[in-house]
Amino acid sequence: MKRIALFASGSGTNAENIIRYFQNHPSVEVDTLITNNPMAQAIHRAHRLRVPCVVFSKGDFFQGPALLDTLQQRETDFIVLAGFLWLIPEHIIQAYPNRIINIHPALLPEFGGKGMYGNRVHRAVIDAGKKESGISIHLVNEHYDEGKILYQAKCPVLPTDSVESLAQRIHELEYEHYPRILSEYFEQLSD
Repeated sequence: MKRIALFASGSGTNAENIIRYFQNHPSVEVDTLITNNPMAQAIHRAHRLRVPCVVFSKGDFFQGPALLDTLQQRETDFIVLAGFLWLIPEHIIQAYPNRIINIHPALLPEFGGKGMYGNRVHRAVIDAGKKESGISIHLVNEHYDEGKILYQAKCPVLPTDSVESLAQRIHELEYEHYPRILSEYFEQLSD
């Protein structure tokens, strides 16, 4: 059984979608939700679905082995970011090479990097006059949004789009594709 640690710090809609997708999966389970935000709605979603949660401090994350020790004690195989904005420290990336996956709400390499998340991305896409946007599911490395892209899905940017209407279409792509691509990636690594 492959064990996933979900990292989330906000509302947790993607985290919930992933938990539900893998609830009765024969070879993958979401073992824990890990968050830096004790007020995150993601905690309530995870508890409702009987997934244990770990809340950590900035010090635990960036300095010392506390969070890595927790992951290893829980026998975590993969880390999946679902609305988690901090850059993953090098010692965690080294412990989980090619086993940390993120989703970005745009077509990378455009509109990525530090500070480019959520509605900021959608605003930048609209302001740039792009005709399409989408999602990028990618591996995590030492730089924001620069890891190997595993999958992209596109949607149109309409002339009448607001940040909110574009965000809604992007969320639909996230919910449709993220769990499936995770499952396919996990299967590839077991071959």
